[in-house]
Amino acid sequence: TKHIAGTIPESLFKLPRLTQLVLEYNSLEGVIPPGLGQLSSLRALSLTGNRFRGQIPPSLGNLRNVFQLNLARNFLAGPIPPVLRNLQRLQFLDLSFNSLSGSVPEFSGPFPNLTNVDLSNNQLSGQIPISLLSLPSISALYLSHNLLSGKIPDHIGNLKSLAQLQLAGNRISGQIPASLAKLTNLWSLNLSRNELSNPLPNSLSQGVPSLSTVDLSYNNLALGTVPGWIVNRPLYDVRLAGCKLRGNLPVFTKPDSLSYVDLSDNYFTGGISSFLSNISSLSDVKLGNNQLSFDLTGIKLPDGLLSLDLHSNRLTGSLTAILSNKTSSSLEAIDVTNNQLSGAIPELGEGSSLKVLNIGSNRITGHIPASISNLVGLERLDFSRNRISGTIPPGLGQLGNLQWLDLSINALTGRIPSSFVGLKLVHHANFRANRLCGQIPQVRPFNIFPPVAYAHNLCLCGKPLPPCRRISKLGQ
Repeated sequence: TKHIAGTIPESLFKLPRLTQLVLEYNSLEGVIPPGLGQLSSLRALSLTGNRFRGQIPPSLGNLRNVFQLNLARNFLAGPIPPVLRNLQRLQFLDLSFNSLSGSVPEFSGPFPNLTNVDLSNNQLSGQIPISLLSLPSISALYLSHNLLSGKIPDHIGNLKSLAQLQLAGNRISGQIPASLAKLTNLWSLNLSRNELSNPLPNSLSQGVPSLSTVDLSYNNLALGTVPGWIVNRPLYDVRLAGCKLRGNLPVFTKPDSLSYVDLSDNYFTGGISSFLSNISSLSDVKLGNNQLSFDLTGIKLPDGLLSLDLHSNRLTGSLTAILSNKTSSSLEAIDVTNNQLSGAIPELGEGSSLKVLNIGSNRITGHIPASISNLVGLERLDFSRNRISGTIPPGLGQLGNLQWLDLSINALTGRIPSSFVGLKLVHHANFRANRLCGQIPQVRPFNIFPPVAYAHNLCLCGKPLPPCRRISKLGQ
């Protein structure tokens, strides 16, 4: 990262032949100086990733030759100045990750070269202007995470070059327009977290031939089953969380390229074996908060799986199939929280890539194996709300990447190991409701966590709890 601080000096405005001004990812602050509008030869202006505040100066509308304008990731507020419509040579416009408000500007005029518009992660409101959907060359349109409302205009079908459409996290309502099917180059479609409703247009079963990733999660859609235009084509990434899907998990007929599937927060029942064995290329699968009921013991995971999320279902059996010294070395995250799993935590081998291990709210018994120390990359560990007994193994204190640790509501005995002084990155820890005793490690962060993190144990003492009493000679 470059570390230029302060403000943009006025001497820069006296360089009439300057064609590129790229100051991205520095620590520049203040307002964007209106004097930049004097640089009439400028073709590229990028101030991304600084600390600029205030409004976008209207004088930037004088930069008639600019083809790249990047002001993303600052603290800019107020409206997008209408005079930016003067920048008819624009190819790339990126104003994302600011606090811009008001409406999306009208893009009157041809803008023959404009291919990328990113206004995402602002506070823009109102409807999507039809003029924006008349731009002949636009290939990427990012309007996600704003306050946009109204419907998706039918004119969306005019954007013949459109390859990426991201409208997630707005208040867009109504139905998905049938004209979307005309977008022959569209490969990425994200309409998640809006207020879109049934039915989906039939035209999608013949259209959007290039589609590779689709996200319709968390709308007001009640789909029932996964649509044929999704299960019957070779997709890479499918996200249909919270779409009121029911029955057995879908069978994808062309699964060879499928890498990421999110079907969380639906009403799926039955098992998962045939679903997993059908999709050998799967890297991430999210099936949390459904009504799946099967025995996890006999499950076989795809070889390259990175992340498995089955939280809040009706899983039974033990952890041996997904967590053992034979666990796939690629697996980085396991979440089986809030099921009915039983048995002990298996021995854990070396060479694991696990960063997240969440097995809380089950019926796990036995003790925490000393081989937990083999999970050297672990960042998040949740064993809470089980029936785990025995002592906390000192090897847990060797996991120097650990940031989140929850051992609460079990039957653990003994001390919190002194080796925990090595856990410097932990920002959340909970030992509540066990049978622990002795002094809490008197180092940050353990001595500054809230007392509730240590409550309802046998005899823990030391900050943040009251000090330990000196033990008498009789050891009473």
